[in-house]
Amino acid sequence: MENQLAYQAQRGDTAALDTLMQQFKPLVKAKAKAYFLLGGDMEDLIQEGMIGLYKAVLDFDAFKTTEFAAFASLCVVRQIQTAIKTASRQKHMPLNTSLSLHNEVSSGTEQETFMDKLPDRQINDPETLFLGHEAYNDVADFIRQSLSPLEHTVLTLHMEDKSHFDIAQVVGKDKKSVDNTLQRIRRKIRERIE
Repeated sequence: MENQLAYQAQRGDTAALDTLMQQFKPLVKAKAKAYFLLGGDMEDLIQEGMIGLYKAVLDFDAFKTTEFAAFASLCVVRQIQTAIKTASRQKHMPLNTSLSLHNEVSSGTEQETFMDKLPDRQINDPETLFLGHEAYNDVADFIRQSLSPLEHTVLTLHMEDKSHFDIAQVVGKDKKSVDNTLQRIRRKIRERIE
């Protein structure tokens, strides 16, 4: 039955494609639950799995002895694994761990971005320099008071450009715990800034 639907979907039958996508969505969700995506969530993994399912429909050969269900399962898992490998590459780390300077933050009645809150580096005015020093001390105090020892260590290592793997080894946790810790730190910083 699924083999026939896949064949029809390849020939442009959108109803057959919709039927297959709906029928195999529970399989995609089940496969996605077994994985963790750095910098992403379960919905991202499910989306990747659905892409794998769509590719399975396009690439399936209905004239071979393979059942569509087995082929689809393999394609879904491979697509999810590829997404995880891509996300965990060091070259993608800034994309997965950064805050945009253009995110809006509320400041009283007007909307500002994080960029608006950055001090100008060319300022030589003593009063402004003093206030900048005060702001630095405020941030340092915030880090000391608001972050747990684990969060402080993880933040320090992260600022030294250590990988999640290296940080995990130093603090004796797994990479997922390190990622969760960095997410908590970002949330606390965002709340402090806002």
